[in-house]
Amino acid sequence: MRAHHILAFPLAALAATGGRCDPLRFVDPLIGTTKGGNVFAGATLPYGLAKAVADVDGQNTGGFGLDGSNVTGFSSVHDSGTGGNPSLGNFPLFPQVCNGDELNNCRFRIGDRKVHYRGGSVRAEPGRFAIELENGVKADMTVSEHAALYRFTFPQSPSGEAQAHPLILLDLTDLWQSRQNASVSVDAHSGRMAGNGTFLPSFGAGSYVLHFCVDFFGAEVFDTGVWVNSRAGTEPKSLFLTRGFNLFYLEGGGFARFAGNSVSARVGVSFKSAEQACRSAEREMPDPLRDFDGLITAAKDAWREKLSPIRIKSGGASQDLVKSFWSGVYRNMISPQNYTGENPHWDTGRPYFDSFYCIWDSFRAQHPLLTIVDPRAQTQMVQTLLDMYTQEGWLPDCHMSMCNGWTQGGSNAEILLVDAYVKNLSASIDWELALAAVTTDAEREPREWSFHGRGGLQSWRALGYIPYLDFDPLGFGTNSRSVSRTLEYSYDDFCVATLAGGLGRADEQVKYMRRSMNWRNLWREDQTSVIKGKDTGFRGFFQPKYMNGTWGFQDPIACSALASFCSLTTNPSETFEASIWQYLFFVPHAVSSLISLVGGDDAFISRLDFFHTIGLADISNEPVFLTVFLYHYAGRPSLSAQRIHTYIPASFNASPGGLPGNDDSGAMGAFIFFSVMGLFPVAGQNVYLINPPFFEEVSIRSPLTGKTATVRNVGFDPAYKNLHIQRATVNGKEWTKSWIGHEFFTEGWTLELVLGTEESTWGTKPEDRPPSWRI
Repeated sequence: MRAHHILAFPLAALAATGGRCDPLRFVDPLIGTTKGGNVFAGATLPYGLAKAVADVDGQNTGGFGLDGSNVTGFSSVHDSGTGGNPSLGNFPLFPQVCNGDELNNCRFRIGDRKVHYRGGSVRAEPGRFAIELENGVKADMTVSEHAALYRFTFPQSPSGEAQAHPLILLDLTDLWQSRQNASVSVDAHSGRMAGNGTFLPSFGAGSYVLHFCVDFFGAEVFDTGVWVNSRAGTEPKSLFLTRGFNLFYLEGGGFARFAGNSVSARVGVSFKSAEQACRSAEREMPDPLRDFDGLITAAKDAWREKLSPIRIKSGGASQDLVKSFWSGVYRNMISPQNYTGENPHWDTGRPYFDSFYCIWDSFRAQHPLLTIVDPRAQTQMVQTLLDMYTQEGWLPDCHMSMCNGWTQGGSNAEILLVDAYVKNLSASIDWELALAAVTTDAEREPREWSFHGRGGLQSWRALGYIPYLDFDPLGFGTNSRSVSRTLEYSYDDFCVATLAGGLGRADEQVKYMRRSMNWRNLWREDQTSVIKGKDTGFRGFFQPKYMNGTWGFQDPIACSALASFCSLTTNPSETFEASIWQYLFFVPHAVSSLISLVGGDDAFISRLDFFHTIGLADISNEPVFLTVFLYHYAGRPSLSAQRIHTYIPASFNASPGGLPGNDDSGAMGAFIFFSVMGLFPVAGQNVYLINPPFFEEVSIRSPLTGKTATVRNVGFDPAYKNLHIQRATVNGKEWTKSWIGHEFFTEGWTLELVLGTEESTWGTKPEDRPPSWRI
């Protein structure tokens, strides 16, 4: 019998976890810091508000990018993995030694002060980030829940010269430079800086106010003051900035200089007040000069606890894959963020989460991951969405910085809620309230449906589709995405029907189940697709349709990698961020009906193969995730196993550029997690599609029941030649279905997969395929 291959760990790593392997050894926060991954690489607690990192002027959507660009400051709040405009990065600090120790020689504006960092100096690990600038300044940072602690070390003055007075400035800006107005006051004796600013969300409506409180330790204060543009003075000690004449962006803030070469800066942040920011920082970091190492230890302990439900036996799988796996799980707990006690608009007394950025991205894999490994946090997130509905009247599709974000497609919070329901997430959730929330989305059109609810409901009810150039006088939003909204609204209605049926509302279940098949109304059976002047040979695609029932046209390859990317804000089309080819496969509740529509199993497989091999499948965007595994529905689960191995590790690895696109708050990491574990979720349904794991064994202990579920490969081959399931057992009994339910995790079942080199008949029978609605 071949012995299990168990990864070797240093004794220190074992000691840190009481003799168990330490997963933090395999967490690399720098994965995804180049090539558009946009991850947050700095110091944070799980779901923490405070997020400290160096901000750069290159790939800075998550603050820091390992792209060799310039550091412009060190800030304490960020989102992770988002696209578009950089998010947060408010009130950055910037340390420097001014030429000749002269205040007028200091560099204040971003374009003047920015400086390269030393490439080999970057150190990133859970709870800590450190970097050295080319000017010799070293920065080391860690965090608590609501505060960041920076330790700046300045170079010594040359021998024989008087010691300079290093300066630390605070800039009243954010990464996007969206500030509308801001203020700072500086205490002449302690150097404390406090104030606030009003900013715009990077992908949403309205504005938010953020407050700060900065205290300095470790060196005497030499002088203090404020600065505007390129000049500074020790008087006055306060400053108020507006947007400026003709919206000209004024740069400004506060500063302090010190008598000493080592200065620690404690930065508290709050969405309520500067006083609360100060109180939080003082409570969480009472002794900053001694707290630093203890904060790092506490952060690592918090991360170990969050990752503790998961165990793996690699079976000889590559270290690169192990790092990708653990780092992917880690990134899923950076956002959404726990802002409990920080909501200035309402307080239910329950935990409050924000930075749902955006649910269109996260419902597919991130939230199903949290449902398995951190169900308590996921329960609190679900409750937050219901509180938002109670307080604001609508479920959000996107929410960040206390603001509503833009809706990308359907009302996807419905899928997230129903996914929690079908998996019995928590008895504490008010499911009657949840039904009211999802039916509000389904039936009431808001005046402004660009950031919550659904638009075009009048046409949806009367015509059974969202028309191209819809006449919709009831509400207003970007009048586009008629095809993708029709498909997404259809699945949303399936989820409404699922919840209604589960709560005994049979009439509503029937109503919404019928509406869930509206996607068929945009099927044009004679539509062809041409690539570079050559007919692909496939006939039948979704197409936009006018209100009078006549067809419009969108090239099926438009908005794909073979054409041009379609954005909500720059070039809206009738599909969102994906082509008609890609949306062809988005009917998760009715794949069997789609298979019949395209001509049967073989025809469906032929389309899937073409889609994934010709360059139409965009693995960098979430709609493609489930398509990798749709072969299960055609009775060919082995082809799903083969397909995922064309993407991992080709598009996912442990390098700084190891993600194919935006991490989207952890969505890419969740895709890695489920793919490697061998159970891929169909969000909104109690269905996981079974594939051979990339490791010999993966075990997950349910934090709710304490029971451990295990997926084990028998005949595992780390060269992945044994990719085909020959037979499967659950708890020792034969299992012929190609899918399994969430009870696997909560009841602690053991799934054993016997592997071989050839495709077998396992999972191929119609009765063994995943459930699918047919009408």
